[in-house]
Amino acid sequence: MTNCVLCKDELKPEEGEVIWRGDDCRVVLVNDPDLPGFCRVIWNRHVAEMTDLTYSEREHLMTLIFAVEEAMRHVMHPDKVNIAALGNMVPHIHWHVIPRFKDDAFFPGSAWSSKTQDTPISIIESRKQKAQQLPAAIRAAIATLA
Repeated sequence: MTNCVLCKDELKPEEGEVIWRGDDCRVVLVNDPDLPGFCRVIWNRHVAEMTDLTYSEREHLMTLIFAVEEAMRHVMHPDKVNIAALGNMVPHIHWHVIPRFKDDAFFPGSAWSSKTQDTPISIIESRKQKAQQLPAAIRAAIATLA
């Protein structure tokens, strides 16, 4: 599918950065100004639903998602981690792994809710600094899976 935004190999800097890529999946650190540390785990091949994958592919994907979550918890120390797969806007398997904090702009709603509060800039900046450690932590977590 040539018009799928998740099928393209390159990201614009404002979209984020690919921090790990395997044969089947890649992990992207999303450039989200309100939610530093937001990651996506994207299936490389254009597939719309989890049940389109084999059992071993599903297990592989979920193992990667949990590795990202574990690294995120270690680095970011969030109050909660949201893991979501929607695909309503982009029908290509991808999972959102999002560190959530009680003072983030959308808490307690989802990352796609209306803002409920303003997070102080100093806190956002501190989280951006922590998020800079995520790529190495995620790569290390995935390396232990091999």
